[in-house]
Amino acid sequence: MRNSEVHGTVTLFLKKKKKKKKKKGGGEKLARKFTPFWKSPLVSPNKPQNLPPPTAPQNMDLCLGQVFSKDKTFRPRKRFEPGTQRFELYKKAQASLKSGLDLRSVVQLPQGENINDWIAVHVVDFFNRINLIYGTVSEFCTERSCPVMSGGQRYEYRWKDNNLYKKPTKLPALKYMSLLMNWIETLINNEDIFPTRVGVPFPKNFQQVCKKILSRLFRVFVHVYIHHFDSICSMGAEAHVNTCYKHYYYFITEFSLIEHSELQPLKAMTERICT
Repeated sequence: MRNSEVHGTVTLFLKKKKKKKKKKGGGEKLARKFTPFWKSPLVSPNKPQNLPPPTAPQNMDLCLGQVFSKDKTFRPRKRFEPGTQRFELYKKAQASLKSGLDLRSVVQLPQGENINDWIAVHVVDFFNRINLIYGTVSEFCTERSCPVMSGGQRYEYRWKDNNLYKKPTKLPALKYMSLLMNWIETLINNEDIFPTRVGVPFPKNFQQVCKKILSRLFRVFVHVYIHHFDSICSMGAEAHVNTCYKHYYYFITEFSLIEHSELQPLKAMTERICT
């Protein structure tokens, strides 16, 4: 059974394989809006191994910077212009993280602030953090280790952009990630979608665009946790990545930015560290 949803220039096909049978059939493909971002060895889909409890909320820029090399970001960091409202919101969000507040409280919309500004700040921030994480583990994500972008043996992601790839196409994870990051970077640098000038309103479809970006970034977490968690552990970064994921998860659930069905690949892990 295949359902296809084309969103803008990108379509993600999620292939969910059933238990092996002698006959070929049985694969249910769920088409999802998405793009590329990671790949490597296999761990258990819903059960990342040796997963420690996350650390208390802290300055994640500092934590990730201590563990990951900042010169290995997959794409240049997107920065907020000092003096703008977006920059002030970003500083407010960072101050909350440093204060040690519960992450569920940190993601809540500050009183009197515009929800679109709040979402924009977090979308860019999550892009930067995940970009940093993947940039460091990308050396382990080769065409040999990750010949197809996937999340374990149950989930497979295919790329379609109506340009070079007019049909859903299997790609190595590294290539898929590169296309994904290019796509997201183009969106957040587009003034018509993420306006930075004072008085310029957000487009009517702004939250829909952000939902697409966040759903695709979730697939990055899927691939990293399932295929590269050993590398994350070897760097001693698992607690920091877990905290980053919790921050992301609480944010998307606070504002209902992703359908719960799309969170299935990491359901067991999420129930373990986010409850």
